[in-house]
Amino acid sequence: MSFVKSIIAAGLLAGVVSVGTAQAEFPERAVTLVVPFAAGGSTDVVARVIAERMSTDLGQQVVVQNVGGAGGSLGAGNVARAEPDGYTILMGTVATHALNPLILKNKPYDAETDFAPVSLLVVVPNVLVVNPQLPAKDVKELLALLKAEPEKYSYASSGNGTPLHLSGELFNAMAGVKMQHVPYKGSGPALTDVIGNQVSIMFDNLPSSSGHIKAGTLRALAVTTAERAPSFPDVPTMAEAGIPGYETYTWNALFAPKGTPKEVVDRLNASAKVAMADPAVVERMKEFSATVVASSPEELAAHVKAEMAKWTPVVRDANVQMD
Repeated sequence: MSFVKSIIAAGLLAGVVSVGTAQAEFPERAVTLVVPFAAGGSTDVVARVIAERMSTDLGQQVVVQNVGGAGGSLGAGNVARAEPDGYTILMGTVATHALNPLILKNKPYDAETDFAPVSLLVVVPNVLVVNPQLPAKDVKELLALLKAEPEKYSYASSGNGTPLHLSGELFNAMAGVKMQHVPYKGSGPALTDVIGNQVSIMFDNLPSSSGHIKAGTLRALAVTTAERAPSFPDVPTMAEAGIPGYETYTWNALFAPKGTPKEVVDRLNASAKVAMADPAVVERMKEFSATVVASSPEELAAHVKAEMAKWTPVVRDANVQMD
């Protein structure tokens, strides 16, 4: 997570920026924070925790609105077309701002030009898990199995074109193996079949697999970030496990529509930093194995560019396209 680590360091040095007189005029009414997924998921939970703290700082309610559909593109597209006044903002993710723009044939927005970046808030590790009956106690043993019998083994994901699907494709490419992809309608059904050994392997968000790992119904082989997850310090990183340079993670970031005045973006950024510096928020994020970032708008813009560059060849080589 070297790129993200540099953002975190810069954010900690910068601290919470001051808000000038012009910025203090915003907001004069409630702000709508669009979550482009259904209620109850990890993005929704992160959004609600942060919205509550930002409401206190802004002196106006930040109201979460769930607009699910099209893998996040429906809600993101709505924000891209919203009035650029700061009163409608987006909780963006790797799906809305890196993968969907590469995968969708009909693109409802341009991830780099149709938004005003506000702040990269948190990053959350993914984890490579296997059914305990699979004779692989680490990544080295898994690679030996996959290379001994090419195309025999399959991996589950939460659906075609999802970050977890493409985490598997990146693993295939970097490790020189060929696991078959089995898409499900969500992580829940996929996890159920991996635990039941209908499929042996899965990349998942660490928070949703953590209980199963602790219970012993899944075996964690590696986390997919550059550093080990504090909640599972004994699980190595993918680089430590033998695939240097492999790094995938889920992230959440705030975006406003393009054309939003700089002073409004700065006010939202300042409020996000206040929220992310709150010890109660930090502790809540730790429950999700999330690392607080709280970047500047410029750092978020650079992050989106870096993510697009990373995933472009993966999507191209896997020939993933969706209507």
